[in-house]
Amino acid sequence: MTTENKGADRTVRLARKRRVAALLRWLHIYLSMLSFALVFFFAVTGLTLNHADKFGDQTRTREEKGALDVRWVKTPDTLKIARLEIVEYLRNKYGIRAALSDFRIDDSQIGVSFKGPGFAADAFINRENGEYELAETSAGFIGIINDLHKGRDTGRGWSIFIDIAAILLTLVSLTGILLLLFLKKRRFSGLLVAVLGLLVGYLVYKIWVR
Repeated sequence: MTTENKGADRTVRLARKRRVAALLRWLHIYLSMLSFALVFFFAVTGLTLNHADKFGDQTRTREEKGALDVRWVKTPDTLKIARLEIVEYLRNKYGIRAALSDFRIDDSQIGVSFKGPGFAADAFINRENGEYELAETSAGFIGIINDLHKGRDTGRGWSIFIDIAAILLTLVSLTGILLLLFLKKRRFSGLLVAVLGLLVGYLVYKIWVR
């Protein structure tokens, strides 16, 4: 290969390298901005979860009693129990917006449970006369965001959102590492810091956790 060909080949490789670096830089910046709110939310809720005792107990409870239409529940055929009517009655009566998590039927009683982030409501209905007791627990704002962080009782939509957040943060991390590889002056020190971070995490786990 002639000197001119070598020079042209080097120029092509350099131009390709710059295009890849520019693409990685663009991806890293905009993925970081897109996921900024996610990082902030999960960072803050990580602290509220780890130091739950410092934020005080915001739990509120409520107990109610009442009676349903006895025709909805007093039937020997459990398939004829008015499930939809019972659930909608409780929702409308007490303003429950959480998802139905359980509907249990036994010989003498029906149990209906609603669960959502920082919220739970359980109703126990007497099948003989339709009378019920409802216990509702709300954990307040901190309880809500903590459950959102954990994905507990949040439904499929929020579960998908957490998956998307995880993918975004993974891409931010990967584009950051790949971009670092194009920075000759900072490549070694940057990778060294990354390795040290992994080592610190491993040592904390090994010494104080395991």
